[in-house]
Amino acid sequence: MDILKLLPVFVLILSSFGIPMPMANAEDVTETFEGGMDLQITYPESVMIGRTFSVAIHLENNGWENKQDISFTITNPDSAFIALGSEIHQIPELTTSSSFGTTLDYEVSKNTNEGKHFLNVSYSQVLVSNNVDPMPATKTTIALPIMVLKEPVVTIQTTTPESIFSNTEFPFEVSVISQDIDLNDLTVQIIVPQDIEFRGDTSYTISLLEKGTPFNIKAEMITPSNISTEHTIPVKVMVSYTDDLGDEKSDSSSVPLLLRPKTFLEITNDGGLWIGDFFIAPYVSIGTIVGIPAGTIFSLLLKRAVEKRKKKS
Repeated sequence: MDILKLLPVFVLILSSFGIPMPMANAEDVTETFEGGMDLQITYPESVMIGRTFSVAIHLENNGWENKQDISFTITNPDSAFIALGSEIHQIPELTTSSSFGTTLDYEVSKNTNEGKHFLNVSYSQVLVSNNVDPMPATKTTIALPIMVLKEPVVTIQTTTPESIFSNTEFPFEVSVISQDIDLNDLTVQIIVPQDIEFRGDTSYTISLLEKGTPFNIKAEMITPSNISTEHTIPVKVMVSYTDDLGDEKSDSSSVPLLLRPKTFLEITNDGGLWIGDFFIAPYVSIGTIVGIPAGTIFSLLLKRAVEKRKKKS
């Protein structure tokens, strides 16, 4: 039988007996010292600025001789990590088959630069030869590389036409995505000038947005009927949420849209066609368009030419 097919069974058996499985995004360092003393350190591969993390240390005396005057000290050369407790631990003695475990908590300083930083673990022990005579201390230093990532980034993407013209509906699409953390109580607001209307809501709320999952919004904005000059209108998208630390955060994105008068011949985003004041819906067939009386189009052209002459005079 293929051994790979049995792997899920093994996982279930280990879990049922309470045997820990490796943590995601965690690194393990294992060292064996004189006299069968085993040291295991578990720490995160990467952390984010402003977040807390833990370093787990486990010592086990698997030799037949006792160990005494055991100590380990953790130092942070560039102060990238703030210790939330004592970094110095001393164990008077570990007899045969005894063990010691502890967890040290740290916070990533908000002033830390992105990139690789280190925690240095200085370890020392004294082997008691034949459980009678203490030997010279054994000392070593272990470096733990930890990659510091920037603060979580929430991206706001907008999709709009390059320009819009009067008396027409245009799509306005917004996508909000967080690649690093889950967002709670997310609110998205679309803020536009008073003369721009929206078909539907301009405020959207979701209780939980999981990381890596986009929150997509599609709205229709309606432009004013009378536009005399070409100008830019500001459209703002406001996003507010609660991050993984329980802090309320907000962000915004501004979208300048060019609003202009409608020309004689315009094609809308959904495929509709404006000929003067005459609108052909996008679902109308080509045969219907071709069948428009020539007199209608001629009248529109004539009306347009007369209006231009009046403006010149």
